[in-house]
Amino acid sequence: MGKDVSETQIRAFRKAFDEDKMGKVAQNAVSNTDLASLALNRDLVQSMDFSFSTKLDEWSVTNQKRSGRCWLFATLNLFRVGAMKKMNVKDFEFSQSHLFFWDKLERSNHFLEAIIDTSDRPVDDRTVHFLLSDPIGDGGQWNMAMNLIKKHGLVPKSAFPESSSSSSSRLMNGVLKDFLRSTACEIRGILDNGGSEEQARQKKEERMAEIWKILCIHLGTPPERFDWQWRDKDGEFHRKGEMTPHQFADEFVDIDWEDYICIVNDPRNDYYRTYTVDYLQNVSGGPPVVYLNVPSNEMKSITQRILEDGTPVWMGCDVGKQMERKKGLWDANLYEFQELYGVEFGMDKADRLRFGQTMMTHAMLFTGVDVVDGKPRRWKVENSWGAEESGVKGFYTMNDNWYDEHMFEIASPKSYLTDEMISGLDTDPVTLPAWDPMGSLAMEEAMDQESVQIP
Repeated sequence: MGKDVSETQIRAFRKAFDEDKMGKVAQNAVSNTDLASLALNRDLVQSMDFSFSTKLDEWSVTNQKRSGRCWLFATLNLFRVGAMKKMNVKDFEFSQSHLFFWDKLERSNHFLEAIIDTSDRPVDDRTVHFLLSDPIGDGGQWNMAMNLIKKHGLVPKSAFPESSSSSSSRLMNGVLKDFLRSTACEIRGILDNGGSEEQARQKKEERMAEIWKILCIHLGTPPERFDWQWRDKDGEFHRKGEMTPHQFADEFVDIDWEDYICIVNDPRNDYYRTYTVDYLQNVSGGPPVVYLNVPSNEMKSITQRILEDGTPVWMGCDVGKQMERKKGLWDANLYEFQELYGVEFGMDKADRLRFGQTMMTHAMLFTGVDVVDGKPRRWKVENSWGAEESGVKGFYTMNDNWYDEHMFEIASPKSYLTDEMISGLDTDPVTLPAWDPMGSLAMEEAMDQESVQIP
């Protein structure tokens, strides 16, 4: 099938490379030195400035450690700003493990419901295959975090602290994947052999009780109530007494998160209309993940206005592209790979999405912007990879050209949307397939600090 690489071609390749002096220099350099160090654009690094005309952060960064919980960390980093102000404290964290526990439980249920829903399709159907390939990843989306908070509330980190498995989730996820796929096999077996949906759901309920047990063993048992008191930065003592997770969320979250809209820039698809991704969900029966697609410059304008009004911005991007982690830098031309190899890569953002070269991999928080003559020239970002060996004490600087190429999503209050965007919210969401890159932030391979890509 097809035409092979001929000996004549290979001889021509050898001759051309032997005569390419710069190619030989590059070969010597790359074969003996770290690629990223060689391709790093020195002029850009020297020109980067870390000052911002609008800067909101006066706190230390958080650390998701060896897990893919970035979407939960970014959400709770946004919420903790108001909580710290209300409690008058220098630092505070909501429990990321609390939402992580409930996401694992809810997502297990949603996965098994999806297995029942797709039971009329063959196991090698592409959607069924996709569901089975990643039944319990760590990633997620803004709307998925909102579903969890609405149903299960929030608690302070002291009420449900980190465990070994929340900080390093791979082994726990491996156990859960095995268990969920085994349960999917059992459910399909019941239905394929003439059993009813009621019988299939009875099996699901039996297994969900066992999933609860597994999660409690790994993460701890989430509290129904807890005692809350603290001392503020002026030395004054405060006591709220016993609270439920819902009471705590109502008391200490000052953002009207139910009014937020997810805005994306997906140049493959029509703007000013809504999209969803098939089976992208964690809480069965909860509101679906819905995106409003807008041009990049309009998403950028909203980001700038929210920051200038004093509120950080939750966002999703392809974090590893053109990134220098230790320095905490992003620029669309930070690494001169084309110049190093003497070749052109040539895809625009839309084609990179179509051909699998980009997708949403990480969620973070915008906490600043530098504006000149009304236009942003760089952005400040709070990451969740800790303060050591990651940016400037965990904060990163993004040049504006990177935003257009590798930014995909923000969560915005509805009041910042234009009339055209508001009209777009009334459109019926177009359902993208389950494997579409617009759903990739919820996948297992969503970017975590153990899998940073340089190109």
